[in-house]
Amino acid sequence: MSGKTLSRKACSPLLLAACSWAMLSAAPATAEEVVNVYTTREPGLSAPLFEAFTKATGITVNSVFVKDGLAERVKAEGAASPADVLMTVDVGNLLDVVDAGVTQPVETAALTAAVPANLRDPAGNWYALSMRARLVYEAKDVKLANFHYEDLADPKWKGKVCIRSGQHPYNVALTAAYIVHHGEAKTEDWLRGLKANLARKATGGDREGARDILGGICDIAVGNSYYVGLMRSGKGGPDQKKWGEGIDVVLPTFEGGGTHVNVSGAAVAKNAPNKANAIKLLEFAVSPDMQHIYAQQNMEYPILAGAKVDPIIGDLGPLKVDPISLVDIAKARKKASELIDKVGFDN
Repeated sequence: MSGKTLSRKACSPLLLAACSWAMLSAAPATAEEVVNVYTTREPGLSAPLFEAFTKATGITVNSVFVKDGLAERVKAEGAASPADVLMTVDVGNLLDVVDAGVTQPVETAALTAAVPANLRDPAGNWYALSMRARLVYEAKDVKLANFHYEDLADPKWKGKVCIRSGQHPYNVALTAAYIVHHGEAKTEDWLRGLKANLARKATGGDREGARDILGGICDIAVGNSYYVGLMRSGKGGPDQKKWGEGIDVVLPTFEGGGTHVNVSGAAVAKNAPNKANAIKLLEFAVSPDMQHIYAQQNMEYPILAGAKVDPIIGDLGPLKVDPISLVDIAKARKKASELIDKVGFDN
């Protein structure tokens, strides 16, 4: 087993750095032999990556699960922080750790070759490791073709659309991407049109959208790709497997663009005591074999062109990633959230 996965709950905020070092003290003392990872991902999702890295390099990975407040924790620990790598999900969270001043830029030939420019920070403060796409689930008799996100506001879908809260990070990011493509005024119109088309209040989760399609509540629903993988694989139980197999899925695009994606990613911590090993871990994570394993484990898309995807995800069809920068999307989040509130989307 590669290192340990530990919880932050036992540590007082005033003793975070000292406590973190104590939690990681089981690791070898030599800097060359360890890398300390703070991650917001559930421990089991990253374990195959860490175990393979240790097997390939001999470097022990010590993983600390930080459910909430990653940026705040590392900032509070200051220069004494043992964190080498910060891993999280959602481009907004990646931008938050950069804005908190707890990352450092790194740039290597391996990272820049593997990670497309729109899926990494221009200064090298973070790199995407995997992607999930924002899709449209449909009833099997709907048969959408050449569907665009813009079409969600078409009045022909009045009373036929299911979606989770507009303020959920998935939908804030989609709305932010809409702003980048079309500007604020057109995005507000789109949100009003989409709200008018809802079959029920914007609530629940993405998988409930699939459930409600089967229940006849809506004809289409907005949901992430990896939930389709979780449902159809049976990992969510027999009921969810039925939901996943009872719907069809389309990969919508923006008009003149591609399919909206969000990412999981990683950054090298500002005060990383094992910086060289941190960089090795990031490079390992974007290597062809690990891209396949990491994406398959999480039912996500690899960011490396040509890397294999899980068959369930591959069966959804070819993914044409929207070329706009994730940084631009993240910067538009605040305005997106304001517009969602302005139109009373969740009311």
